[in-house]
Amino acid sequence: MRVRPVCAERESGFGRSGLVMDQKVFLAGATGAIGIPLSVLLLDAGFIVYGSTRRRDRAAALEAYGIVPIVVDVFDESALAVAMQEIAPWAVIHQLTDLPRDLNPALMAEASIRNARLRDEGTRNLVTAAEAAGVERLVAQSIAWAYAPGPTPYAEDMPLDIEAVGTRRISVGGVVALERSVLGAKVSVASVLRYGQLYGPGTSTSVPMGAIPVHVEAAASAAALALQHSKGGVFNVTDDNPQVSNAKVKRELGWDPSSRLPD
Repeated sequence: MRVRPVCAERESGFGRSGLVMDQKVFLAGATGAIGIPLSVLLLDAGFIVYGSTRRRDRAAALEAYGIVPIVVDVFDESALAVAMQEIAPWAVIHQLTDLPRDLNPALMAEASIRNARLRDEGTRNLVTAAEAAGVERLVAQSIAWAYAPGPTPYAEDMPLDIEAVGTRRISVGGVVALERSVLGAKVSVASVLRYGQLYGPGTSTSVPMGAIPVHVEAAASAAALALQHSKGGVFNVTDDNPQVSNAKVKRELGWDPSSRLPD
């Protein structure tokens, strides 16, 4: 993937984004699989990207992309609030997860607990800090495989599987908490993107896996489009498939599941 500093006006190839002078975006989870390609898109659109990481040793890698690194733990509520106040971003994008490398099945049960806590407590801290800093727009990552059993394809207004049991109940509970916090945030526009199962660079697989896949760079393009053009709400972001409908994100945001970063 190319490394690019903050740039002047440029056609990014992802649709309707032009230069946005001096608009600051706080990207939580900037070092993740979606965070890096999303940062490239935002920088190409003229945004100033402040990217969070818990690990100081990752700061240099963010700087190489033109991202301003912010070393902060989303569970440290006071430090997060201070960082957000100092940056005073126009928008916050939540791409945080806590999953094992390559989604190792032996580690997923424990990881699901950590990830649910991140979606619940971590999201609440992020939303609280964003509200206090006067953030106008909020975009957050969710998942597209948390729907309750029912007729397919699943659309955004269908219920989530809150009656699930075991590990799935923990995961769905985290999703419900995240979406409630984001959609209830005191910001001008709040959007939730329910991603399919990621594949591509930086993920656990280079090819589509599962019933509802989505390429990581297409997922990043959906977040960039939602930031700039969404009027709020929930969007399924998946490759074309019979299980989950992506009609809304195509219609309202002009998203294309074949979107990829330019070489």
